[in-house]
Amino acid sequence: MNQIMSDKRVIALYTLPALLLILTLIYVPIVLTGYYGLMDWDGIGGMEFIGLENYANLIGDTMFWRSAWHSLLLALFSVGSLALYLTVSLVLAGNIKGADMFRKIFLIPMLLSSVAIAQLWIRIYHPSNGVMNRFLTSIGIENPPMWLADTSLVLFAIFVPIIWQYAGFYIIIYYAALKNIPKELEEAAKIDGASPLQIAYKIKLPLISGIIKVTIVLAVIGSLKYFDLIYVMTDGGPNGASEVMASYMYKLAFRSNDFGYGSAVGFFLLVLILIVTYLIRKATASKDEVQY
Repeated sequence: MNQIMSDKRVIALYTLPALLLILTLIYVPIVLTGYYGLMDWDGIGGMEFIGLENYANLIGDTMFWRSAWHSLLLALFSVGSLALYLTVSLVLAGNIKGADMFRKIFLIPMLLSSVAIAQLWIRIYHPSNGVMNRFLTSIGIENPPMWLADTSLVLFAIFVPIIWQYAGFYIIIYYAALKNIPKELEEAAKIDGASPLQIAYKIKLPLISGIIKVTIVLAVIGSLKYFDLIYVMTDGGPNGASEVMASYMYKLAFRSNDFGYGSAVGFFLLVLILIVTYLIRKATASKDEVQY
């Protein structure tokens, strides 16, 4: 068996199907997106090569930069929410009563589609019959806000269900990492007189720092390319107040039939994600990291 697996031709034969899938489903679309961004094309008819004109137009496109800012806010909000997920995971990993039940409850949003979650929160935010405004009215607020129609509130109103949707995903990742830490370390710290807060901050968090870095990257990438829930809840409105780069790209390509410009936006988004990922990895790099 070792002799067969040492044959380079056999190795190439085994890896070829996976390489073809990666090439077809990932790299070819990336190249085509960059290529289409050089064209004036409606997605159906003939193409006209216009060079970097689409990319140059991005510089003066106010709506593009507005949507980019919204995507960045979502990324910052998502990264900030990781602290909440980590806190919940630390509590659950502390063998509290009912931890298994809580873990299952947090996973419920992951079982729902984004469309179902969007419809649920549209009803929660309903100006007259929604749970949110009924509660505010019951405590004496006479004119509760119209969450999805207020340009100053809509973006943050959407952030809440997005954070809720992915809570279970990150909590389970952190929980699994925390449970993988040897119990002997925590017991030794207790013997030395360390408090639960000191154990969490001085022992547990440093030992899962690699996992935390991975989740930061996942949160940022997911936020920058987020689309579906925003599309269903507000379609980028009102007046572009909740537009993000992915929804703006969709509207350009499939509603305005400006496939070339939409591809330029999509390719810019890809480059932005790669740059941000690289910067995060460089900023969080550590040579003396211990991981369990």
